[in-house]
Amino acid sequence: MAKAKKAEVSDYERKRQENIAKTQALLRNLEMEAAQAGLGPTSKAASSSKPKPKKAAPAKRVKVEDVTPRRTSSRLKGIEADSEKAKRKAEEEYVATKEADRAKRQRISDAFNFGDITVVGKTWDQSGNFLRIVGPANPYERTFDFDDANDITDKDVKVLREKMSGLQLWEDFEPNEIKITPERIYAMGLHPTEEKPLVFAGDKLGNLGICDASQKAAEVKVEDDEDADTEGPTITTLKPHTRTIHTFQFSPHDSNALYSASYDSSIRKLDLAKGVAVEVYGPQDPNEDQPLSGLEISKDDANMLYFSTLDGRFGMYDMRTEVMDTQIFQLSDKKIGGFSLHPQHPHLVATASLDRTLKLWDLRKITGSGDERGPALVGEHESRLSVSHAAWNSVGQVATASYDDTVKIYDFGDCKDWKPGHELTEQEMKPKVIVPHNNQTGRWVTILRAQWQQFPQDNIQRFCIGNMNRFVDIYTGKGQQLAQLGGDGITAVPSVAKFHPTLDWVAAGTASGKLCLWM
Repeated sequence: MAKAKKAEVSDYERKRQENIAKTQALLRNLEMEAAQAGLGPTSKAASSSKPKPKKAAPAKRVKVEDVTPRRTSSRLKGIEADSEKAKRKAEEEYVATKEADRAKRQRISDAFNFGDITVVGKTWDQSGNFLRIVGPANPYERTFDFDDANDITDKDVKVLREKMSGLQLWEDFEPNEIKITPERIYAMGLHPTEEKPLVFAGDKLGNLGICDASQKAAEVKVEDDEDADTEGPTITTLKPHTRTIHTFQFSPHDSNALYSASYDSSIRKLDLAKGVAVEVYGPQDPNEDQPLSGLEISKDDANMLYFSTLDGRFGMYDMRTEVMDTQIFQLSDKKIGGFSLHPQHPHLVATASLDRTLKLWDLRKITGSGDERGPALVGEHESRLSVSHAAWNSVGQVATASYDDTVKIYDFGDCKDWKPGHELTEQEMKPKVIVPHNNQTGRWVTILRAQWQQFPQDNIQRFCIGNMNRFVDIYTGKGQQLAQLGGDGITAVPSVAKFHPTLDWVAAGTASGKLCLWM
């Protein structure tokens, strides 16, 4: 059979081949000229006379299986585009993806050993745990100057102002070296022990970071290497929840027990002595979504949990009973951002809500039935914008922070004399002090909350709150500013601030998971 005659080349193809040949010839000429001028690349890169320091071997990562279903090709399966079969396939893939996402976020009710939920840091062991030794923001622009402050005449408060303004950042590590959690910090606290500063922080993805701030920086450091990575302190990260840890509290009855409340609808008890995390509360239906926004245990009853939710409900649960016996009251039509119990009279509850109100409730008198059942309302005060948090102190003051750029201090010092069903007038519910304060956190900074020191040793009531200019502000119960804590290495807003219960230590966390600690 005769061979087929070769197809003739078109003018366009002939022109294209000529252009390619010209380009290749030009490149060859350029390479030859560069080689003659000594500009060509050498066969091997010149070895550096300065040996690079050996980097530490990275920690072995545990491979996490991705439960998200893989996408598959409809064309390879012979499914025509826009056909009924293709539509059914797309719907099935969408449902599978949603189900995988739901499973990833759903709470896990099983008990955990700390070793099973350790993400990074030290491996937990009972004999070696941390308790064995028990407007627009203008970054770095101060809004308070200790040298110019002359508004205080009380001698004791003057001494306290000097003391608080003298607090210094942890000297061994800068804040940008102390990444206590992988994600944005929502909750912060210091363990009650006075032996050493032991800091806990909860983040957006359910991680709990633990940092022993008695650590010292290594004496021997890598020299002559400006590019060497700086190493921060040793931090252990646990993952007791699948979603945001909004708040946690050390039990007033057992300092080894830490209770955490999460957006995954559960409350867990972490036993720091045994190294075990157990779920103590969660909705009966594991698929029910009931994100929690607050948690507290009163000094009067170690078994009674109080909690609030993002849909405006307030709950009371005795941990010795079944979950079905939980008492839940609808106290607001909108989100309750935070609540607190009076430290001395825990039947009094203060709630702060997205509905712009601070409300006081008396748990001694619960009336009504069905959805209308709830504690007696003592009084309420409405702000211009939403109220983020309400915190009682031991002398009957309540501090709130709201989006109208104020911190309000209310005084209910006579609350010990209130009888069940007592009601306050509109005038009695007005704040005694209003402090101007920039609370416009925006989307990426955790909401600012005023937090009292529980047991001040000098009996001068004081609270701390983050400052959008990358400081932490400290005020007295009369609204007098004591200090504005700052320092080098603070590269983000330390929005979540908390006092040690008794000592003048202040810990604050940022949206990047970094820790600022003043002592």
